[in-house]
Amino acid sequence: MALWSSCAQSGELNKVRQRPKNSTFMRTFIYPFTFGDREQSNLLGGKGANLAEMVKIGLPVPPGFTITTEACIEFLTYGEIPSELPMQLEVALANLEKELGKVFGNPSKPLLVSVRSGAKFSMPGMMETVLNVGMTPEVAQAMGEQSGNPKFAWDCYRRFVDMYGRIVCDVPSEEFHKITARVLTQFKASSIGDLEVDGLIAVTKGYIKEIEAMTGEDFPTDPREHLAKSVEAVFNSWNSERAQLYRQRERIPSDLGTAVNVQSMVFGNLDDQSGTGVAFTRDPATGESGSYGDYLARAQGEDVVAGIRNTMSLADLANEIPHIATELEDIMSKLEKHYRDLCDIEFTVEKGKLWILQTRVGKRTAEAAFRIAVQLVEEGKITIDEALMRVNGDQLVQLMFPQFNLCGQVNEIARGIPASPGAAVGEVVFDSKKAYESSKSGRKVILVRRETSPDDLVGMVAAQGILTSRGGKTSHAAVVARGMGKTAVCGAESITVDEAGGFFTVSGKSVYAGEVISIDGSNGAIYLGEISVVASPVTTYLEGLLDSKSDEAPAVVKAVDRLLTHADSIRRLNIRANADTPEDALKARILGGEGVGLCRTEHMFLGPRRSYIERLVLAENEDVQRAVIGEMEILQRADFLEIMSAMSGLPVTVRLLDPPLHEFLPPLAELMAKMARSEALNQKVLSHDSAVFAAVKRMHEANPMLGFRGVRLGILIPELYKMQVRALVNALLDARKLGHDPKPEVMIPLVATQRELLYLRETLEQEIRRMFEGTGQNEKIPIGTMIETPRAAITAERLIAHADFFSFGTNDLTQLTWAFSRDDVESSFLPKYLDLELLPFNPFESLDQAGVGILIKTATDQARSIRKNFKIGICGEHGGDPSSIHFFDKIGLDYVSCSPLRIPIARLESGKAVAIKSDVKLAYDSSAE
Repeated sequence: MALWSSCAQSGELNKVRQRPKNSTFMRTFIYPFTFGDREQSNLLGGKGANLAEMVKIGLPVPPGFTITTEACIEFLTYGEIPSELPMQLEVALANLEKELGKVFGNPSKPLLVSVRSGAKFSMPGMMETVLNVGMTPEVAQAMGEQSGNPKFAWDCYRRFVDMYGRIVCDVPSEEFHKITARVLTQFKASSIGDLEVDGLIAVTKGYIKEIEAMTGEDFPTDPREHLAKSVEAVFNSWNSERAQLYRQRERIPSDLGTAVNVQSMVFGNLDDQSGTGVAFTRDPATGESGSYGDYLARAQGEDVVAGIRNTMSLADLANEIPHIATELEDIMSKLEKHYRDLCDIEFTVEKGKLWILQTRVGKRTAEAAFRIAVQLVEEGKITIDEALMRVNGDQLVQLMFPQFNLCGQVNEIARGIPASPGAAVGEVVFDSKKAYESSKSGRKVILVRRETSPDDLVGMVAAQGILTSRGGKTSHAAVVARGMGKTAVCGAESITVDEAGGFFTVSGKSVYAGEVISIDGSNGAIYLGEISVVASPVTTYLEGLLDSKSDEAPAVVKAVDRLLTHADSIRRLNIRANADTPEDALKARILGGEGVGLCRTEHMFLGPRRSYIERLVLAENEDVQRAVIGEMEILQRADFLEIMSAMSGLPVTVRLLDPPLHEFLPPLAELMAKMARSEALNQKVLSHDSAVFAAVKRMHEANPMLGFRGVRLGILIPELYKMQVRALVNALLDARKLGHDPKPEVMIPLVATQRELLYLRETLEQEIRRMFEGTGQNEKIPIGTMIETPRAAITAERLIAHADFFSFGTNDLTQLTWAFSRDDVESSFLPKYLDLELLPFNPFESLDQAGVGILIKTATDQARSIRKNFKIGICGEHGGDPSSIHFFDKIGLDYVSCSPLRIPIARLESGKAVAIKSDVKLAYDSSAE
């Protein structure tokens, strides 16, 4: 076997360790495509598993074999390939040679192969591919003679050297572009496709010379060395910067590794009856039924997705090569029926013969996801539960994004292909790094490129939208944008992009970097300047302003309605809202909220009312304090009345005041500076300023989030919480007089001990009873506690005797469990932790189920062991996070509470959680039979 390097690139997976010496048993790392099926993606990767599946159902797949993910993991872990792999690779090559009657590296009957990545989860364009491995100058010469088309043969060799140089030898693509430009000028050609054999040889020699200059070594001539190093390069691409960034965004585990698929080459660049293409069994952008795709004649592998040349449609293909189009349609129909989903297919035509190179369940936009799911139900291919499992809350969020308001005067300057829907506005940038830097500084940008490459991922993530002058719906920009939910317009041919000059031209006008444009990914329109936005049809429907059954309702609204209605019919969790104002409460109810799970009363004293908290805390004596509390009571009574009226008949959980003092008091440093200035200028300090400074200095806390707040405030200033329950009872009585059905609940924050809870509960119950005296009514208002300290969670069995319900405050519980200050870590070290994959996700956005989740489950289990039907919910921001909702459903909570705009997401995901459990049970029952 040829050379194998001794170590792998740096990355999360490859903390290079010494291989255990007792690993002497023979392991299998290579399987032919005739082995396995789509269920074995853990071992074979998604691409390898699907290749095996297609072979199994009899599709025309070029023969080959898969090097498993286990080989990659071992390579990245120990810095060298598994000892068994070289011999297994030789055996696999020999079997492939025998099957095809060709010999790897032999000019007389050459076998060429592609070397492609293929992880368990699709990561389009994020890892590497090397085509035409096995090419040498001798093979190129012989292939040219055998085919009668020397230009084709030398083009294959050029492509191989190009990919090998960039991917294996790390030569920047810009260096090859310079060489290509020089040769094109020399031979008076406008593109590589115009070069004849002498020009192609000149380009290839230039590439080789550059590779040798950069590596300091002669260009290898042994095809087996090419193969070995190409496999290594694909393994290493698992830890490339763009692959890591993509995994972070998509929450793909970093320890899965990638398989490598070695497949015999078929040549789409051979003649006019050859080409390559990508097809979808339905429109991945809109979900419309029918076949969609792109075909490029005389092209190979990556040409279509690279977007370097504009493609023809499948309808055009039917005119050019009718029998291929018919066969392709049959295969697409067979694959969709087999996979019961939208399929993404890569194919090559060689001399009028169709070959399927790969398939996968296709990535799609949010609109397409909902529409296709419902279509498949209507076609009898999947159940409504399965349809629900194929959409998610993040997609629903995308459908709620605003759209452009075109009622006023707009300046449309061009149209492209609508590749990924949405409305994006931003400053034009032509460089991915610049897009990233501008985004970090708070500016919104549109990334404009001739075509994107995988190296542009960091800019694509940072940009509001992507605009390219080349490519179509299957180009790299389109596929990646759809996967990320980014707005994209591709193939805007009327635009000429000058990336080096920092401008693009259209119809004689130049648009420069920094100018604002607006792009519409739904219709491909490009506008100069900023366009205002209006609510999307889905948002209009969710807000009750559009009837999903009406003729005016778009298909996507009808699809959302059907799946959301089904989710509501099967979900177990109730959905409440975090609402601090009557407006939020009303919006929550319209969006499907079933009560208020968290009314943060301290938020009622932000803005103009902030002075009340300041005056309360800084009061010189109890008389002043009581006066302030009296003023606050009037405000609270009115607030509670409006919120309970908006939620008439539904529970409203009022959290008693929990103001971290640093959010309400003047900063100590600011006051100290003010006092120092007055002293330096010999100015008289006002008695009020002096009193405020003394009080703030006295009450200053090093860590106010762990200081005088929550239950401690209620114990040390008992009149404060008593005032709140008085206001609540009076508001309840007022609401009843107005014909409403108020259902208030009182929640005590930041409790750590049963004595705190008991002390306050007795105080509050006594005040409530006193308020009802003489009214002829005797309402029992439930009193519960937030579980937001680790101690409360692990001693829940002690708290339950004094609580009517628990509600987990996951924001504080996360802070206290991790020893993270949310206000600080998200702008300091947390981004670096995420970059280094020391954390798989931000624990404030998605629940840390392995840590905080254990505390929540412990408290729930303790409570339910004592009182089986004890009510338990969650009211942190995690209540609107899809993966967190599934966890809360699994451990048996009664409700989740989230911000009003997340309510539809919570409804959908709560139903989906039930559908998934039903699907798992069905699979288990079937296997038991």
